[in-house]
Amino acid sequence: MLRSDGKALFTENRTEMQWLAHLYNTAKKMSDAQGVPTPDFEHFWVDNAILTMKPNPANEKYVTYADFRQDPIMNPLGTASGLIEIYSRTIAGYHYADCPAHPTWLEPTEWQAPHQPGMLHLITSHAADRLHSQLNYSRLRQRYAIADREPVLIHPHDANANHISDGDLVCVHNQRGKILAGALVTNGIKQGTVCVHEGAWLNLDNALDICKNGNCNVLTSDIPTSPLANGCAPNSSLVNIEKYQGSVLPMDAFTPPKGAMALSI
Repeated sequence: MLRSDGKALFTENRTEMQWLAHLYNTAKKMSDAQGVPTPDFEHFWVDNAILTMKPNPANEKYVTYADFRQDPIMNPLGTASGLIEIYSRTIAGYHYADCPAHPTWLEPTEWQAPHQPGMLHLITSHAADRLHSQLNYSRLRQRYAIADREPVLIHPHDANANHISDGDLVCVHNQRGKILAGALVTNGIKQGTVCVHEGAWLNLDNALDICKNGNCNVLTSDIPTSPLANGCAPNSSLVNIEKYQGSVLPMDAFTPPKGAMALSI
């Protein structure tokens, strides 16, 4: 049952402008404490200008591990030996096949050379126009969507090799899944590599088993970096890309469910 005071609890009885001022002033306190002065919220809002941080002379003179370098005996590091350690006996004791005790190049699970001709390396970087999946539905999307889908950046050489033109609706796929995306042909990406920004809302067409909105998670692996770190390793993925020739699939990722309140931003 929805509590009658749910809105008040969620908004903390702040208006939208009060929330903006609150968040700005919280950041301002932290920046002021670091010696980086910022204008009051009222001036910031009226000026509507980008804030740039002036160089800090003290930071420019900062030397990493300066005390340790000057006297490593009296200023040891937090390692077992107190020194910079390249080899870790602790990690060696775990006997992990994919996490050696010293920095080592290991062959990725998926990579282009030498046995994957024609496939492209997929990177899934953060988008400049949203934070993760937030505001994917908003009017900001009009600034970057191509063919009404998430863009896929591709080098002109790779686009030509795959008979793709700028603005084409394309299918990006591998053994894990496939997505529709809009081709952005650009020299701003390395040849042999494509990029689909993370955060697009999942919009599956179950009959064709394809994401119509270009959610890159459909293509990436869910293996961890190692059993020690268990970090995210989404950028070791190979994909094929081709111009989409199928029937037009309507986008309904942002269609609210029946009975839900639609948002417009």
